[in-house]
Formats: sequence, C-alpha cells, structure tokens
Amino acid sequence: MKIFCILFLLTISGIGLAQTGGTSSFALLDLTYNARAAGLANDFISIKDQDINLGIANPSLYNEKMHTLLSANQAFLAGGINYGQVAYGRKLKSGFLGTSIRYVNYGNFKRTDINGTNLGTFSPFECIIGAGYGKQLNPRISVGGNVNFLYSQLESYNAFGASIDLAGTYTNAKENLLVTALVKNAGVQFNAYYAKNRAPLPAEFQMAGSYKLEHAPFRFSLLAHHLNTWDLTYKDPNLLPTIDPLTGDTIPVETAGFGQKLARHFSYQVEILLSKNIHLRTGFDYHRRQELKLEQRPGVAGFTFGVGLYFKRISIDYGFSVFSRAGFNTMLTLSTNLSRWRK
Repeated sequence: MKIFCILFLLTISGIGLAQTGGTSSFALLDLTYNARAAGLANDFISIKDQDINLGIANPSLYNEKMHTLLSANQAFLAGGINYGQVAYGRKLKSGFLGTSIRYVNYGNFKRTDINGTNLGTFSPFECIIGAGYGKQLNPRISVGGNVNFLYSQLESYNAFGASIDLAGTYTNAKENLLVTALVKNAGVQFNAYYAKNRAPLPAEFQMAGSYKLEHAPFRFSLLAHHLNTWDLTYKDPNLLPTIDPLTGDTIPVETAGFGQKLARHFSYQVEILLSKNIHLRTGFDYHRRQELKLEQRPGVAGFTFGVGLYFKRISIDYGFSVFSRAGFNTMLTLSTNLSRWRK
C-alpha cells in the first residue's frame, strides 16, 4: 500500500502541467473503448460489477466477478475508420489480472509526392497492449494499476511509448455508494515520429462517485475530469480586442469566467435499471458540448445515450454519443463469461 501511495503522488506531481488536445502524443489513449461508457458521457469509472471493460479503464475496479470474462468492443465511424478493444480477465490466488488490446485503423490514404503523383496507398494504424492488476485490501478499499505499451504507425513514421494507470476505490455496499480516484495515461514516448521530437502523453487525474437510490431503479454518477489542468477553455490566438464604432471604447476578447471553467470539469451520468436484464443510460459532458457544438445550432451536442441487455451467457451494450449536428459515434460491446459455456 505504501508503494502504491508513493507511485500515486509521484505521478500526480509529474502531470501537474499537463494540457488537453493538441499538445500530446498517442491521442488514442483518450478514446472511449466500450459501449457502456459511450452511453454515459464517454468517461465512466465508478461502478464495480462484472464488466471487465470498467477494469481496463479503472484497475481498482477489478474483481472476481470478472473471472473468465471476455469482451469485444467496436466503434463505427465514417470514412472507413474503426477502432475497438478486446479485453479478458482472470482471478489469481491473490488479486485479479486484466488484459486488453486496443486499436485504431484509419482506413486507406493516398500516397503522393510533392507534385501530386500517385504513389499508391498506405493505412495508418495504432494500438495499445495492456495488462493490469487489482487487489481488494479490505471490504471497502481496493487498488489497482495498468501498464500499457503504445505503438503508432503513420505512413513510414513510427512511434513507441508506455503508460501506466493507478487507481484507488472506496465502496460502501450498504449505502450503495462508490468513490474512486484515477491517474491515467501517465508515461513517456520512447521513440518519436521525428528524432528528438518526443511529446508528452495525455496524462489526466480523475475522481468519480456513484450512488444508487435504495427504493428506485436509478443510479447517479458524477465524474470530475482533467483535475490536473484548471482552465480547459480554448484561447484563439487570432482573436484581438475590437473598437466600439459608437463609443470608441476597446472591447476586450471574451474569456471564460470561474463558473464556466469549473463546469467544464464535470460529466453527469444516469442509469435506469429497469430490471436485471435491461439497463437504460444517458450522460452529459459540458466540456465536450462547448468544444464541439455548432454555435448557431448546438442541438444535443455533449449528450450520450445507451442501453444494456443482459442474458444468461451473453450481454450486449450499445452507446450513442452526439458530438454535434455534424457528427456522432456509435459503439457496440459483446461480452460473455467463458465459464458459463462449460458443461
């Protein structure tokens, strides 16, 4: 436990100056790789049940219910782009082991020279191979960690790296309450696309909690993300102060206030547990809405929806994420416990 705490503090200190999109490598680390999370605002780390995909995202959620659980996840995007994850878990004598392979296939691109001459095609590809360990320290406290090896191939350029995830979870079964903290994607790029041009990984600190009403089929979750970076707003360097033509006063560039900066750190998630076999889901991420919405027609940008169907030997999860009126993402997860197929 002491070793875990030391690693946790060292990791936090190492990512204190981390930034969001555009300044880090291996952006595939930030993708949502399972349909359940896709239906719950795309980041969901605060339920401890049989879903091995939650353990891959938060290793302190690994538990014996995930033993021999195999899960295949696939996202469906336009333009021939697809990505997904295959995960498997196994109980050990002391603790739990989770393994995963995540991948992104960007489809086919034309290869041309400086004059536009067609030289054929190429297919960019990236993947993450990971393994993790989780342990229950006592009836309420569990900890865990993942190690991920990263590979990216873009035309003739390659990059390699490694990252770790460290997490701790508090569970109060009597109160239907779970609280968790997670440091994810802390690591290094060993080999960059260009020599001596290594970039940081998208390291992030998150905290989340879930609470299920005792006499109603509702489970509410709240996630605080990017806690290592206070200001998540984008500052356009091309915007300059303007002059009011009537008064001649200088109108400064509008900036986000304290309330908006705070709101960008939270995602809201609700599950409706209609029965043991049918779960409905919805979520909302204010930061995603502000970044991706169309200014004149924001619609339901930032909202997500999903459903889970659970049968004796197989479960099916579906997630639908709305980025803006210009695009969305759908995801499908098929999971089965291999032990239940044995006679």
